[in-house]
Amino acid sequence: MIPFDYVRPADPADAVAAVGGRPGAAFLAGGTNLVDHLKLGVTGPDLLVDVSGLPLDRIEETPTGALRIGATVRNSDLAAHPLVRHRYPALSRALLAGASGQLRNMATTGGNLFQRTRCPYFQDTSTPCNKRVPGSGCSALGGHTRDAAILGASAHCVATHPSDMAVALLALDASVVLLGPDGERTLPLAALHRLPGDTPHRDTVVEHGELVTAVELPDRASARHSTYRKVRDRRSYAFALVSVAAALDVADGTVRDVRIALGGVAHKPWRAERAEAALRGTAPTEAGFARAADAELAAARPLEGNAFKVPLARRTLVAVLRDLAGAADGGTRHDGREGGR
Repeated sequence: MIPFDYVRPADPADAVAAVGGRPGAAFLAGGTNLVDHLKLGVTGPDLLVDVSGLPLDRIEETPTGALRIGATVRNSDLAAHPLVRHRYPALSRALLAGASGQLRNMATTGGNLFQRTRCPYFQDTSTPCNKRVPGSGCSALGGHTRDAAILGASAHCVATHPSDMAVALLALDASVVLLGPDGERTLPLAALHRLPGDTPHRDTVVEHGELVTAVELPDRASARHSTYRKVRDRRSYAFALVSVAAALDVADGTVRDVRIALGGVAHKPWRAERAEAALRGTAPTEAGFARAADAELAAARPLEGNAFKVPLARRTLVAVLRDLAGAADGGTRHDGREGGR
């Protein structure tokens, strides 16, 4: 492991100043992703600024009725919080599907958003990877592509984003509060993550030295009627092949509001805007759900090893919407916490 300095700042402003003033510095919270990469040699910061002890661990309602989640709230605490379980069930279910109990006890809200891909070529420093070493090439192209992206990829990178939590937050229209050298700004989560283009080493639009201090969730009727379903190779502790987070509001036999996000299919959590547009104002029927899924997946560009993801995503999205619509009509609801169809 490469030697590094370590500091524990007194407050968020000190943390920002410490990282912003040193190009090789990085924030450390739960460490469930960063420490792995330190051990593998994927990254080598010369300064770790430990923000885990900062007072950013509260979950509270704002005056506008939104829910404000501190950046150092642990995933296990967030999943179990009564307001989250009641008002944002998709988020609770995504967190419970996301990792082992031990990891959930360490992982933080802010850190989860900045997870890096689990592409095997990114984590293997003996292979070329544009995300790890810009300009070196993409070993996945022509290699193992079963877990690769089918949407939004480029000739420079076909890796997928691994977070479950971020997919649910995207479907719930979350915003991220950032503190940087120039002050505080709030960014829609939809604008946080980037597609690879020709700069796949940049996962997000966050500037060096900016620290996530909180995530905010609006209070919407559709969020209360939401769920998350994850399809994976095994039921325990595996990353998504395909996942779906959806929130559905049906009134008088019409889809009044719908929010959908997909995981395991792109370099970032994927907002299914085409599917949403196809559903709003229509009757919540299985045929309509299928048409919406087809509209979203028409842009899919699978590789030789992952063409199965297209029909898998279609079936999973239709099943999730069907279950939500059935629950809206008083039918039996499937919670989708442990695996998928």
